[in-house]
Amino acid sequence: MRIRMILGMPLIVAALISCKSGSNDKGKVKGKPPVSVDVIVAADSDFSSDIEVNGTVLSEEMIELHPEISGRITYLNIPDGAAVKSGTILARINDADLQAQMQQQKVQLDMAEKTELRLRQLLAVNGIDQATYDAALSQVNLIEANIGVLNAQIDKTIIKAPFSGRLGLRLVSEGAYVSPATVIGTLQQTDRIKIDFSVPEAYESLVKIGKTISIRTNGSSENLTATINAIEPQINTATRNIRVRARLNDGIISPGAFVKVFFSEKITGIVIPTNAIIPDALSNQVVLVKGGKAVFRNVETGIRTIDAVEITSGVQTGDSVVVSGVLYVRPNGDVKIKKGMK
Repeated sequence: MRIRMILGMPLIVAALISCKSGSNDKGKVKGKPPVSVDVIVAADSDFSSDIEVNGTVLSEEMIELHPEISGRITYLNIPDGAAVKSGTILARINDADLQAQMQQQKVQLDMAEKTELRLRQLLAVNGIDQATYDAALSQVNLIEANIGVLNAQIDKTIIKAPFSGRLGLRLVSEGAYVSPATVIGTLQQTDRIKIDFSVPEAYESLVKIGKTISIRTNGSSENLTATINAIEPQINTATRNIRVRARLNDGIISPGAFVKVFFSEKITGIVIPTNAIIPDALSNQVVLVKGGKAVFRNVETGIRTIDAVEITSGVQTGDSVVVSGVLYVRPNGDVKIKKGMK
């Protein structure tokens, strides 16, 4: 029995060593393989951006015609669609009561002036005291002021064209009772046309005063030109758009029409595919490959197209930018370039 036990000891030891070795092999964890990615090498290139936005045609000047006071229309000169010159009388409101008051004030003024003249002559020979003459002079001044008020009220009964333009459709008839809230017609300056449109803030650098743009109306294949003459200084915080105004250079478009606005810009800079951008709450990011590692870099973008975007900062010429496999890489993770493009 003793001999058997001694002979069996090496077998037991060998079995224990074998079990321990097997346990160590199972405990080893293999490292994750590098993520395969495609990259492009950043370089300056010519980039053309074509922008298309919607616009609205407006008259240079456009107003609704309202009376300043309430009353009945006694004269109406608003031919539908007619051209009128600045200062043309378009309508009159009944002013009979004001004219009667004016006549009364004129009679009183005549009497007051005669009284003032007579008292002035008496004052010159010390026939009256100064206070009596001052009262007569004050009466003259008061009546003249009343006449001024009446003239202003009578002027408000007359509706004139404030500028030369074209009338719209007449909305009231002679004899109608109107108030300041009543619209009796419209007047537009149609010889000078402007186009209002908005562009995303990303294209702010493309919008410059004096820049020529192309416009096209619905159903037309002909492009007209306009020149940007004003830019809203503030970006709309709700839409993140910039409002722009241009003046039509040639052609005729009806105010209120819907148009397409086209303009383009050629630049030289670093341009990468849109799918290489990782949107972030605070900034946009791209993934660069440096020494076989993924490096996440904040970038600022400029002009965009459907499939490309300009990088204005964050990427240098010669950087390797990941363009596929972006979602699978991790910061400082191992990457393997499977395809490089310029």
